[in-house]
Amino acid sequence: MKTKLVFATNNAHKLEEVRAILGNDYEVLSLADINLHEDIPETAGTLEGNALQKAQYVKQHFGLDCFADDTGLEVYALNGEPGVYSARYAGEGHDSEANMSKLLLKMNKKRNRKARFRTIVALIQGEDIHLFEGIVNGTIIKERRGEGGFGYDPIFVPEGYSQTLAEIGEEKNKISHRARAIAKLADFLKNKE
Repeated sequence: MKTKLVFATNNAHKLEEVRAILGNDYEVLSLADINLHEDIPETAGTLEGNALQKAQYVKQHFGLDCFADDTGLEVYALNGEPGVYSARYAGEGHDSEANMSKLLLKMNKKRNRKARFRTIVALIQGEDIHLFEGIVNGTIIKERRGEGGFGYDPIFVPEGYSQTLAEIGEEKNKISHRARAIAKLADFLKNKE
């Protein structure tokens, strides 16, 4: 029998990515699957805090085991910006194009273009809380490239690659920050069984 877990997201891209990574051993339910259609507040000042806040919300209101993630793009030349504000960097609209435009403008005269994507996954099973981290280092390029991916993928080239995350395609599920954090989650779940 498949283990059921709620993934505290209504983001179809994230859900598809996570279902592909966890495979057939798990039935991953979205927030919509449990009839939660509004966004869960993310008011913590850290990725860890936001991920935990979302998982705790589902656990408290629905009583279901749950995991949640929060991801930030951390740009060294901008002292870690946009970080925890990555999704709403250019405003509350979660507009990826506007977010990328703002970032590229701020990076215009910067020589150091190193950055990293960092994902934190918070899992609540029963009374236990576990955190998993995934990081991918890379560089911010000067113009968008690629049609795939979402968020900042068209302007981020991971270390060891010449293509952006938006150009890599299926390979992204193997190397992304979220993939690395979810792989740690999957290993933990498998070793617990």
